[in-house]
Amino acid sequence: MDFSSITFSFFLIFTGAAVFASLALYTRQPLIIAYIALGACIGPYGLSLVTDLDLLTDIGHVGIIFLLFLLGLDMQPQALWVTLRKSVVVAVFSSCIFLLGGCAVAYLFGYSIIDSLVIGAAMMFSSTIIGIKLLPTTVLHHRHIGELMIGLLLLQDLLAIIVLMVLLSANSGDSMGTTLTVSLLSLPLLAGAALLIVRFVLLPLITRFDSFHEYIFLLAIGWCLGMAEAASALGLSAEIGAFIAGVTIATSPISQYIAINLKPLRDFFLILFFFSVGARFNLALLYQVLVPAILLSALVLCLKPVVYRYLLKGVSEERSMGWDLGFRLGQASEFSLLIAYVAIGGALISEQASLLIQATTIITLLVSSYIVVLNYPTPIAISDHLRRD
Repeated sequence: MDFSSITFSFFLIFTGAAVFASLALYTRQPLIIAYIALGACIGPYGLSLVTDLDLLTDIGHVGIIFLLFLLGLDMQPQALWVTLRKSVVVAVFSSCIFLLGGCAVAYLFGYSIIDSLVIGAAMMFSSTIIGIKLLPTTVLHHRHIGELMIGLLLLQDLLAIIVLMVLLSANSGDSMGTTLTVSLLSLPLLAGAALLIVRFVLLPLITRFDSFHEYIFLLAIGWCLGMAEAASALGLSAEIGAFIAGVTIATSPISQYIAINLKPLRDFFLILFFFSVGARFNLALLYQVLVPAILLSALVLCLKPVVYRYLLKGVSEERSMGWDLGFRLGQASEFSLLIAYVAIGGALISEQASLLIQATTIITLLVSSYIVVLNYPTPIAISDHLRRD
């Protein structure tokens, strides 16, 4: 048997995920925890049964792309514009606070100024996957939270692109000014081109062939991945492209059919993503950063809900909604992991700094999942009265 084949890896991952998920449900644990734990167990730093993590990470990233596409399908362009205007102030001020807080903790533990700045930058972002996957979409109250959350996460996405461009430019020695300007200017051009394509190409095709469900399914996947690739080519993120693809087609009456049929495909890829998160972290080296990781995680978990609660109050949102949104975004992000990988790959930060970012991200993802699943309505809540689709 070829133990290095992708087929065998998929067998181990999804069979193992089914076993771990069963144990998680019996012990009333969030399913996301099961997938991360599986990665730690059979990944290269565990039993080494699955070792091609670069491929699995790339495949798992498709889940995030589909996640943003489905979010876009549920949001009208007018609502998005209103939400983004309100989210700008919250996103800018919160990012500054989290940057300073993370940087201060790292510097107090003896990390260099560069290490501290990168660690602080990694703490600015919240997880798109945790925030959206654990959010009910059929309850009016949470639809408004979802709109605010999407606005904040999209703005954080743009900030993450800027941070990554700075890191990549520092690594290559190139100037980032021109590249960054072109990327930001390309965003409205991409959205405008998408609207034209949807109006004059996709909607006529959907109207003419809407009875062929397989064709609609293929058209939706092609549109989503095509926009993701277009955004990447313009220096933006694939997630932004996928979200634009969803928003521009949301006005179609068949958008909800597309959303329902793509959810199983999204979940398939997201399982791979969470597996790769657990598998990429070397638990044997955790002792090197354990104390600062615990303190930095505690800062993120405690500070983010408070900051979001008071900043949202400043833009006329209710107190209860501020706490709800704050706890749902009270963790580090998958972008934090990407920042750690890019920075250590370019020898811009020390190995301990990269480990600290990874450890803090994983700890906050785990703890935040517990907090939300046990206390707020979610589609995967353990308690029946908190389970909302």
